[in-house]
Order: sequence, then C-alpha cells, then structure tokens
Amino acid sequence: MDLSNIIAVRQNKTIYRDGNHTIKLMGEEYSASDVLNEALNLSIVYETGFNVPMLHEVTKIDGKWAIIFEYIDGKSLHQMIEENPAETKEYMNRFVDTQIKMHTYTAGRLRHLTDKMHAKISESGLDATARYDLHTRLDSMHKHNKLCHGDFTPGNVIITPSDEAYVIDWSHATQGNASGDAARTYLRFYLAGYHETAEQYMDLFCKKSDTAKQYVQKWLAIVATSQLVKRNPEEREFLMNWANIFDFE
Repeated sequence: MDLSNIIAVRQNKTIYRDGNHTIKLMGEEYSASDVLNEALNLSIVYETGFNVPMLHEVTKIDGKWAIIFEYIDGKSLHQMIEENPAETKEYMNRFVDTQIKMHTYTAGRLRHLTDKMHAKISESGLDATARYDLHTRLDSMHKHNKLCHGDFTPGNVIITPSDEAYVIDWSHATQGNASGDAARTYLRFYLAGYHETAEQYMDLFCKKSDTAKQYVQKWLAIVATSQLVKRNPEEREFLMNWANIFDFE
C-alpha cells in the first residue's frame, strides 16, 4: 500500500491517495468502535444511492486503523472558493443545493440525530437547569428521518470533472431533522471565523428549503452544546454564550 501521496492532513488523521483508493489513516487514539462506526456509516449512506465514495476495506497499517474507500477525483468546494473567490455566490448555491438534495434521502439504519444530541447534552458539563432546558427544547423539535451529514462544510463536497457533487467524511452521520444539520453547518462556518459566510449560508438554506430562519436558529443552542463535548478551551466562552438557551429570535 502506497502512503507516499498525502492529499490532506486533519486533526489526528492523515489521508492518502493510492491510485483509485483513498486511505484514511487514523491516529492511535481512535478505537476500533469509532473506526468501524465511520465505515458502517459510509456503507449505509452509499446504499441509499446518494453520491458518496464506495467503502473498500477497514484494516490496520503499522498498528493504526485505516479506512480505505474509493478515490473521488475533483476539487472540494472549499478549494474552488479559495481559487476563485469571485464565484463564491455560485459555489455557495451549489453547496446548499447539495445539502438539500442529501436531505431528500433516508437511511434508517443510522443513529437518530435526536438521540445523539440528547447524549451530547448530558455529557456537556452544563448545570442541571441548563441541561433540562436543552433536553426540553430538543424534545420539542419535529422528529424527521432525513439523511444528515453532521459536518457539512465546503471541504467535504467534491465536484468532479464531470460536474457531479460527491460528499465525503461521514463519521458524524445521523438521520433526523434537516434544520439541525443546517444549524451545525452554520456553527462550523462561525467557529472558523467566516461570520459573513455563515449568515449568507443561513439565508440561502432557509430560502431554498422554504424553512423559517427562526426554526433553524432554535437548533443553535443544541448544536453549540454538542460542540462543548470536544472540550476545546478556545471555543468554550463562545459556545457557552450560545448553549445558555440564547434567544436568537
């Protein structure tokens, strides 16, 4: 297996290309259950017919877990925006269209977003009163079974030379409410410092999906709380402001 061609380095993992294969080599801290769950998510989503890479193998390389899947030739929307910022509006339209298309699919074997968020709230470290309010808010949301990515960013959307959109990195995939998935994307833009882009994304998603902006905003405290579980001190103050049942309306 050729590990000479690095195509991306992310936190605690390195991604290589070996011919028609992508090799995601995980850090030593990844457990077997984490890796196998990501591989299972990918295979479940692939079986829906949505454009994702085909899983080939889960193995170990030099004592580290590796997921091997189909290499998708093309450029990420993040790369395309960086290379041609004048076309950002067009690329953001493509980004949102891809997410909305994804939400038309169902994958009943995936974990439910509501169950995942309840667990994250319980693990957040917030006091009992805040946790109660967040659990209550979550229970008030509509229960859907739409395919949700959980980390839908321009870096995870690949546009092929034939102009097809493929979505990669399904470790956080769930089934559930599309507005929760959109709130997560908004948060990811905001945490990365792209505040204007976050607002543009929110407006575009709500317009194209015919969703009330206030409804997506109700999810922000929930997804901010789920991010608190990562225990990132640089994000904590910002996330705490949002997680404290902040009134976005």
